[in-house]
Amino acid sequence: MLRTFLKFALAGSLALLVVSLWLSEALPPPAELDSALLREPIQRLAQERAFDTTVGGITYTVKPLYRYEITGLVVSRHDAGSWRDVLHKDWNDKLNVADICVVWGHNANTGIYRNLSFWNGQFTCNWEAPSMEAYEGFDETAISNNHLLTANTHTARRIREARVGDQIRMTGMLAEYSHNHGFPFKRGTSITRSDTGNGACETIYVEDFSILKTGGGPWRSLRWVAGVLLFLSLLGWFFQPPRFDHT
Repeated sequence: MLRTFLKFALAGSLALLVVSLWLSEALPPPAELDSALLREPIQRLAQERAFDTTVGGITYTVKPLYRYEITGLVVSRHDAGSWRDVLHKDWNDKLNVADICVVWGHNANTGIYRNLSFWNGQFTCNWEAPSMEAYEGFDETAISNNHLLTANTHTARRIREARVGDQIRMTGMLAEYSHNHGFPFKRGTSITRSDTGNGACETIYVEDFSILKTGGGPWRSLRWVAGVLLFLSLLGWFFQPPRFDHT
């Protein structure tokens, strides 16, 4: 009886875990988006001078170009500190915490983002449309891949907490940054939303980062519930008393 129960518990918790992982980062419908996502990013000339900041023993020079504020829906993201990111490691780039790709404006208002697939590379955001109609309905000036920089540990933690499906707002500065730790390194920024391809990403020195609304509904909590149930089911299975067949 117990063995049968554990079999069902294992299968059920595994199925719940798979489904909750899949749906926890589903993109919400337009009706659930904050009205702030319909606005264009705000950009004005920066008055701040270049400054130095140190992260992980490396000193970077940050040159602000524009003050910047953007509110958008996260459609893809990449943690620059992940084990599979070799480029940031090779570049000694510890100031770039994460890349977050967001949509806003027309793309948010029409819900066209729900018809496309999005994914991040080590420094790019990519999307794919299932049809020419979906491709033509997508506004390429209302999506951006944002290289997010910060030396503040609290801000870095908030940035890393953001997930696909979250609605976020961030303020800071479009900036160039560089270091000379072993070799010269410099990275620039786009200053317009109309460019595409190499160099079209916004590099933002983040001063404030907030999650306006988390996505995923109850599925994010259910991931942990399913994980605990799966662990307990496996534990119960392995600690069952041995069975002996009598002949």
